Amino acid sequence: MTDLTLNPASAPARSVRRDIGLKRRYAAERRFRIYGIAAIAVGLFFLVALMFSVFSNGYTAFWQTEVNLTINLDPAIIDPENARATNPNVLLTANYPILARNALAEKLGVSASDKPAIRELGKLFSDGVRGQLRELVVRNPALIGTTQNIWVLTGADIDSAFKGQIDLGVEEARRKVSDRQVGWMNALKDEGIMAQRFNSGLFTYGASSRPETSGLGVALIGSLYMMLIVLGLSLPIGVAASIYLEEYAKKSKLTDIIEVNINNLAAVPSIVFGLLGLAVFINFFHLPRSASLVGGLVLTLMTLPTIIIATRAALRAVPPSIRSAALGVGASKTQMVFHHVLPLAAPGILTGTIIGLAHALGETAPLLLIGMVAFVANSPVTPLDPSTALPVQIYMWANEAERAFVERTSGAIIVLLLFLAVMNITAIILRRRFERRW
Repeated sequence: MTDLTLNPASAPARSVRRDIGLKRRYAAERRFRIYGIAAIAVGLFFLVALMFSVFSNGYTAFWQTEVNLTINLDPAIIDPENARATNPNVLLTANYPILARNALAEKLGVSASDKPAIRELGKLFSDGVRGQLRELVVRNPALIGTTQNIWVLTGADIDSAFKGQIDLGVEEARRKVSDRQVGWMNALKDEGIMAQRFNSGLFTYGASSRPETSGLGVALIGSLYMMLIVLGLSLPIGVAASIYLEEYAKKSKLTDIIEVNINNLAAVPSIVFGLLGLAVFINFFHLPRSASLVGGLVLTLMTLPTIIIATRAALRAVPPSIRSAALGVGASKTQMVFHHVLPLAAPGILTGTIIGLAHALGETAPLLLIGMVAFVANSPVTPLDPSTALPVQIYMWANEAERAFVERTSGAIIVLLLFLAVMNITAIILRRRFERRW
């Protein structure tokens, strides 16, 4: 029997090495935590910076500077020959801005003979007053000859100056608002007849070259039409395809190929779907360009893979015991699917559908390719009429050079973010409300 020789120094050495190893592991763990916290902090910083930039530039878009004028609807200007009874078109071609200019000149005490002052005075309010007064008179011709108290929009430069977005401290030659206009603006402000009011036109006006009369009305209606088309087509088609693949189709090479292609389609860039829509729906089927119908069909193709994947995951989450129990009591396979499995999978299907719709609502690239970047001033009545969409309207405003379009771009982004937030929050609430844990 061999005697074992013990080294009294080996135990402390092993203990020291073990302590060093533990310290290294703890140090590595601390470093990993620091890296994780730093990554989250960087992400939050850029998120906060983005939100601050958007909201600081965009919240003013929800308010518009207006001036309250007492306007005399002078028949000598609107209908000098008193021909409106036989020719109603004279009410459409009248020079309505002169009425607003005369009212403003009288209010500020500007003489009609001072032509330079009159020209500057005309820039104080928006040329959109033409349409505002025309609509008022055409709707009720009995107002001709009366005096009406009307709030009219100011020009874009006056609006920016009133909101403090133009530095009035620089010399007059380097800004778009003259000293005389600033004086008039301050005088009207002191009298309380020039003020910021809620900009309802942001949600009702269509496209315009003037920032103060530009709005999201056409884009909101176009987006609504497209979302209804996407929901009406992608939900039933996606659910039907998912039920077939998950419950009825036998496993084969064909079904494997279909599943792989569905997963791949979910990762295809959205602009490819735009090219597909351009080639199929416009060039082959000759559907009208810039129509909500075409945009809805393109977004349906883009959304289908997302809904199919989410629906199949929801169907798989239903325990097999539910299927076995339904078949065990005599239900047919179709009854088992539609009476038991599908209702239990509904929360997941709804969540996937809402997320898919939110994704479609924010898409821009495929809509640009099918012509929805067109200048559309009138609201579409049907999905076949020319229209645009919220993200496309943001894209078009972002390309404008005027300062007033900057705040409208950010304001439109805020509106889009609110819609997306509501849709995502709805998806979360539905999942938590109806989800069952097995």
